[in-house]
Amino acid sequence: MSQVDLKVVLLGKEYCGKTSLVERYLYDRFNGTAPYQNTIGAAYGAKQVLLRNKKVTLGIWDTAGSERYEAMSRIYYRGAGVAIVCFDLTDKASFQKAKKWVSELRKHEEKCRVFLCGTKKDLVDDGHQARAVNYSTALQYAEELEGCLFETSSKTGEGVAELFSQVAQTYASSTSPFTRSGSKLKLEEPHPATRNCC
Repeated sequence: MSQVDLKVVLLGKEYCGKTSLVERYLYDRFNGTAPYQNTIGAAYGAKQVLLRNKKVTLGIWDTAGSERYEAMSRIYYRGAGVAIVCFDLTDKASFQKAKKWVSELRKHEEKCRVFLCGTKKDLVDDGHQARAVNYSTALQYAEELEGCLFETSSKTGEGVAELFSQVAQTYASSTSPFTRSGSKLKLEEPHPATRNCC
């Protein structure tokens, strides 16, 4: 396994599209015909990103969204520098659950940067399903978290590369150095409030 510069964890309610998001980013694929399979525990993948003259390796943990695995998810977000908290744009309950994930994350990793990710944008754009989470509501919440908001479609690929690119750029341009402590990442100084991606 290659050395990981930044540990990224995906959190969110089951069925909100976390695994499809990772599959699209890491392997540029989407399988809309396969039956749904719960992630058990977590799945891991890594990808190297080249930013100007710097290589950043993202270690990406796709955690289970099912309530029965919530306690186990804490193991995977321990030491994360970034959390991508996902919610389904067509499911208001998934946005409320995203807020609970952020609250839980903050109890254990208060300095972890949060990127909110509204998934399944293609369903809204195509008119197949109504938008249940208002963009301005999600943006306001992201700003409260001093985080970023992205809307993505794993089916079309819209916004996926941009999301992970911004994650890597935020890490690479951070004024607060991330350091390794064993296999964990931690911040030495607090992050300034940045909203360059919102």
